[in-house]
Amino acid sequence: MDRVLHPPLVDSTACLCRVDTGLKTVAGVSRYVPGTKLCLRPDIKPSIHPTRNKPARGDRSSNQSPLLPGLPDDLAIACLIRVQRAEHRKLRLVCKRWHHLLASNFFYSLRKNFGIAEEWIYVVKRDRDGKISWHAFDPVYQVWQPLPPVPKEYSGALGFGCAVLSGCHLYMFGGRDPLKGSMRRVIFYNARTNKWNRAPDMLRRRQFFGTCVINNCLYVAGGESEGVHQCLRSAEVYDPNKNRWSFISDMSTGMVPFIGVVYEGKWFLKGLGSHRQVLSEVYQPEADSWYPVYDGMVSGWRNPSTSLNGQLYALDCKDGCKLRVYDEATDSWSKHIDSKMHLGKSRAMEAAALVPLNGKLCIIRNNMSISLVDVSKFEDLKGSSAEHLWETIAGKGQFKTLVTNLWSSLAGRNRLKSHIVHCQVLQA
Repeated sequence: MDRVLHPPLVDSTACLCRVDTGLKTVAGVSRYVPGTKLCLRPDIKPSIHPTRNKPARGDRSSNQSPLLPGLPDDLAIACLIRVQRAEHRKLRLVCKRWHHLLASNFFYSLRKNFGIAEEWIYVVKRDRDGKISWHAFDPVYQVWQPLPPVPKEYSGALGFGCAVLSGCHLYMFGGRDPLKGSMRRVIFYNARTNKWNRAPDMLRRRQFFGTCVINNCLYVAGGESEGVHQCLRSAEVYDPNKNRWSFISDMSTGMVPFIGVVYEGKWFLKGLGSHRQVLSEVYQPEADSWYPVYDGMVSGWRNPSTSLNGQLYALDCKDGCKLRVYDEATDSWSKHIDSKMHLGKSRAMEAAALVPLNGKLCIIRNNMSISLVDVSKFEDLKGSSAEHLWETIAGKGQFKTLVTNLWSSLAGRNRLKSHIVHCQVLQA
């Protein structure tokens, strides 16, 4: 039997060092330049693995060459942080100091604080054979970037959750392993180091559950568990600062959620109960309480959906070329943003995700085509057309016409080869 290779066990809060929130300039950079001081919170164990004895800090720094010849290190870093994210893999190959610098929290904290950090779209797909793969799209160069493989335990998993914490950590958790059944396992990918790591297991095994992030805490609720012939009511939360899971209040009724969104600080969930009835609940973190909800927002709610700048959006057609906006004043989905460029109803053109990206809404389809919508300008239209608000940034399959779709269906070639199961945005 093949030995399972697990990702390295490291503390999941290593990215949440004080540099992220306390550093505004490159002044005094020598405190954080690799080789002089590690950028880790002192109250966190940096690694569970034994390490070799290293020379004293003063011995290392005295023999180091500058990051860029002829420049002090603070000016060198001021230059390096402005290099496009797509080139960082090449920069790491220049020398050891550059490699350590570009794998540090300090480097990416500066990019974040100066507004230089770039957002990439990460797409998790399942192919025709049920295998999981994932891909990263760089909207600056508009190309797909290579990624390390998904860890073996999630290469064929079903019903697992996916969420982002701290802007740079993509978590995969729970789900069902085809051989071992329901899982409690939690792993995460660090966009700053381009590596997978382990995090504490969930408190309960579950699959096909709801998940969200509120105040940088990861919430999961409902779903199913092997051996339990009914929907789960239990819910739990992971706090990365404490690096542990805790139970929260149970849901009013167990359900398997098929749609969820955070809106106005509350977590809305809609799904199927034990008797296949449609249920909807909302969770308030401050009160740690659940209660049923049946208003116009829930009744007209469709998947995928997301919130941006206090507004709630949902796709209104299969190809995602028409957006609906929830109007709280009338408690209805009365506003529409239409591209007038519909792509057809094939499975390949079906919109699988709706996520915020650089202040705009991003629509990702199963054929990996991507559209951006500048919803910030929608209120200024006053009845005029919204077509100019739409932009195509990834066009694979985008120009397939309705006639071509029909011909492919008649020829039997329109069967979906793969489909998107999760989509997130990571910053680095």
